[in-house]
Amino acid sequence: MLKINDLNFTYSEENHENMLNNINLHIKKGEIILLCGESGSGKTTITRLINGLIPNFYFGKLEGNISLIGENINDMPIYKIAEKVGSVFQNPKTQFFNVDTTSELAFGCENLGLPVEEIERRINKVVSDFQIETLLNKSIFKLSGGEKQKIACASISACFPEILLLDEPSSNLDSKSTWDLRKMILSWKKMGKTVIIAEHRLYFLKNIIDRMIYMKDGEIQRIISNEEFNLMDNKSFLNLGIRALSLNNLTKNKKNIFDEINEHNIKNSSKEHNIKDSQSKHYFTLKNFKFSYGKMLAIDINSIKIPKNEIIAIIGDNGAGKSTFARCLCGLERKCKGTININGKNLKSKNRLKISYMVMQDVNHQLFAESVLDEIFLSLDYNKHINKQNLMNKEKIEIAEDILKKLDLLQLKDAHPMALSGGQKQRIAIGSAIVSNKEIIIFDEPTSGLDLKHMKEVANNIKNLQKRGISSFIVSHDLELILECCNYVIHFEEGKIIDKYYIDDEGERKLKEFFIPSF
Repeated sequence: MLKINDLNFTYSEENHENMLNNINLHIKKGEIILLCGESGSGKTTITRLINGLIPNFYFGKLEGNISLIGENINDMPIYKIAEKVGSVFQNPKTQFFNVDTTSELAFGCENLGLPVEEIERRINKVVSDFQIETLLNKSIFKLSGGEKQKIACASISACFPEILLLDEPSSNLDSKSTWDLRKMILSWKKMGKTVIIAEHRLYFLKNIIDRMIYMKDGEIQRIISNEEFNLMDNKSFLNLGIRALSLNNLTKNKKNIFDEINEHNIKNSSKEHNIKDSQSKHYFTLKNFKFSYGKMLAIDINSIKIPKNEIIAIIGDNGAGKSTFARCLCGLERKCKGTININGKNLKSKNRLKISYMVMQDVNHQLFAESVLDEIFLSLDYNKHINKQNLMNKEKIEIAEDILKKLDLLQLKDAHPMALSGGQKQRIAIGSAIVSNKEIIIFDEPTSGLDLKHMKEVANNIKNLQKRGISSFIVSHDLELILECCNYVIHFEEGKIIDKYYIDDEGERKLKEFFIPSF
């Protein structure tokens, strides 16, 4: 089906992190292949070579041969490759061509010149397979990140390609949708499709992959069979620097330096509902907090007290209102009604913007500078604490470089942010948030596309923010991140808060109940 022989590749840009060296890989028809390894190991570059984005859109020096069903891919026009290879990118927005979901589902089939009746039949099939009936005839712009990912997967599936390439397909999916993705991969497997998945989160792939290709520094370091993959414990994956295979064995990070503080808070909170008004300075108080998209009520919170100086996980299914709540909380949605009382003051959206910083789910919206270092400088310039000290430019550079070092970005300080990978962009935005020194920092899916090492680095930096008295809100579907650094949970469903709790033993049980299916 697919053969890669003696392949070497280097991008035209001086980005040696993404080189490929001596790649030899033969993939049979119907195989499910997992590409894994740390960020920058070459996974995405391999997918770009298979779907023709290299050399048609990404340029560089290429040696070796890639053949698809006996034909050299480099000799095939990209529209011919697209007939056989369907791709779902990490950021689904980059592959949308329409403004509504139903048209997007039909788009690929229309390009193949299929009859209207066949297009309708295929759309009905993928809608049923992906259980996305409620997403039909909706604006693409009003979908959550996970809902966009579902539409992207379904639209590619409707084209019936022989090979499906999935680049970080679970990065924006909630727990239920991730397990639905597993069912879809199994469905493709039954159809005899070849599926190649570049992924950091592994737990939903147990018992369905045929081989795991472990990559490091642009080389295939190890090929692991399905049997060996399923028998490996979490420690074995940790030693390889990749995510855990079993969520059941995860537990709260006992090395969290704030555990003792949180245990003290739990014991003295009287389970929150008996909190006296005199203690209000230790809480954010939200009252009549509501927001609508047109006539649809998206956020509906009558009253809630949220503890300050905590790392708060915001969980819920895709479309539950998590990201909308985050935007309302920091003041980005000016039409949000209600009040937020902080330190005895009711703050309007304009005032909340001054004390908040948000790392968006799509960080491309907030990267503006010509280099990574300059991007950090933008936040430093707005840091009142830094500016009051009248620091010299050399001292500011040291602060910025220290943050970049902690996020494993120092070697990329002169690179243009938009030329980097999704995970690297994510860490740049997180670095900007850290140096902003705002009272509230909100992270919307901060670990989408991050490997184990960088997820832990992000978690450690967020824990350091708490040490400085900063309250962090983390919208996340990543149970590993939540257990690594969070200590409080707010659970959303249909725009309402249905539960809130500290992550003690009972809280950990609730988290796992939400993230891990009962089957």
